[in-house]
Amino acid sequence: MHTDTERCVRAVQSKEARFDGVFFTAVRTTRIYCRPSCPAVPPKPENMEFHPSAASCQRAGYRACKRCRPDTSPGSPEWNVRADAVARAVRLIQDGVVDREGVPGLARRRGWCTRQIERQLLAELGAGPLALARAQRAQTARLLIETTPMPFGEIAFAAGFSSIRTFNDTVREVFALTPGELRSRAARRSPARPAATPGVISLRLPFRTPLEPSNLFGHLAATAVPGVEEWRDGAYRRTLSLPYGHGIVALAPRDGHIACRLSLTDPRDLTHAISRCRRLLDLDADPVAVDERLRADPLLAPIVDQAPGRRVPGTVDPAEFAVRAVLGQQVSTAAARTHAARLVTAHGVPVDDPEGGLTHLFPGPDALAALDPETLALPRSRRTTLLTLVRALADGSLPLGPADDREEARARLLALPGFGPWTTEIIAMRALGDPDAFLPGDLGVRRAAEGLGLPGTPAALTARAADWRPWRAYAVQYLWATDDHPINLLPA
Repeated sequence: MHTDTERCVRAVQSKEARFDGVFFTAVRTTRIYCRPSCPAVPPKPENMEFHPSAASCQRAGYRACKRCRPDTSPGSPEWNVRADAVARAVRLIQDGVVDREGVPGLARRRGWCTRQIERQLLAELGAGPLALARAQRAQTARLLIETTPMPFGEIAFAAGFSSIRTFNDTVREVFALTPGELRSRAARRSPARPAATPGVISLRLPFRTPLEPSNLFGHLAATAVPGVEEWRDGAYRRTLSLPYGHGIVALAPRDGHIACRLSLTDPRDLTHAISRCRRLLDLDADPVAVDERLRADPLLAPIVDQAPGRRVPGTVDPAEFAVRAVLGQQVSTAAARTHAARLVTAHGVPVDDPEGGLTHLFPGPDALAALDPETLALPRSRRTTLLTLVRALADGSLPLGPADDREEARARLLALPGFGPWTTEIIAMRALGDPDAFLPGDLGVRRAAEGLGLPGTPAALTARAADWRPWRAYAVQYLWATDDHPINLLPA
């Protein structure tokens, strides 16, 4: 969109928050860059230029606006939705791959040479992988400076900087403030902030409005695996397996943001943990674009208008969700939780949770690949399906990550024994983040469709749903929401 100057100018002049993160406005006279919704008086159109990323603005010599804080805007919905090679590379950078493995590691994961990945990202985003990773490090550093009492030396390495000098120089260049000045400004904005708990980071996760939390948090709470997930004190809590250690996160819906409370064994995992939480709650979606498309169907329009802004519940670990999808085949939600809890107790890594009742990390594919099938209280065919899945995940022949090709993953899943369209599509929807995944054979979807006067057979419903593309996964959420199942209700 950043190339459509006229449209961008209109968005800036009307201060449309919907476009925050979609593009950034750089002001030539002041040398700052802003969100489209910046509350300051809009600059003259001839003084504006538009960039597709914060990194592109920084690369061009602009610094972040101190008023609208563009570095904290929601992620671009374009990269959230797109499934091409560049979008998958962007998601890897958001996961911190460049910080951990460098540009060669990113290129190796994508099957490109470093020169090709530099060229592709520069063409699409106006910045290469190092610049994109640097912008993300700066954002992480700001978050730690403003929300924790951590010493600046620890923050520098936790945010991914190689030295304290680089950390200081980057913060000054991007924000036109020293780390100490950033912390002082944050203290003046929130003078009554409660004392921070050691090892705990509290932050706000932004999103585009509207956001309907009932099905999002209802689904997570109703399907929570005991020991790994829980609903406590108005928040969804769960354990996280992370590259440098593990963590516990608490997520709660608030007016205009998601309250996120992270406890990490290693602060270097902060970027990765935030990225996973955003995918779990689908926070980079564009609900206006989704709902506009679905409202065009007169039979869907009433349920969209009743509760606009529904999101697709995701996952923090695609491999974990794939295992849980198999455990949930043809059984109730309660039975699926029971089966998963047994695996967790037998094979999960124990953790301490002084603030709640979480006890384990969900076991990874390597731990599950060696389990004895006779210990599984499942039908023999389901045991075969589960063991085949975890072994394929463990040996890497079935990649299920944010950077993997969705159609290739679908084909590999369908080739496994016991995998049909429902299991494959639910994994595509929630683990791979495909906004167009569709479940025409799902019983809840079919009942809802018939109740609304939509076709009831899978083939006829698929034909009708062609007009809902590319947002059929969101249509499924609206159809499911017509039922009074606990997954659709925000827990008390």
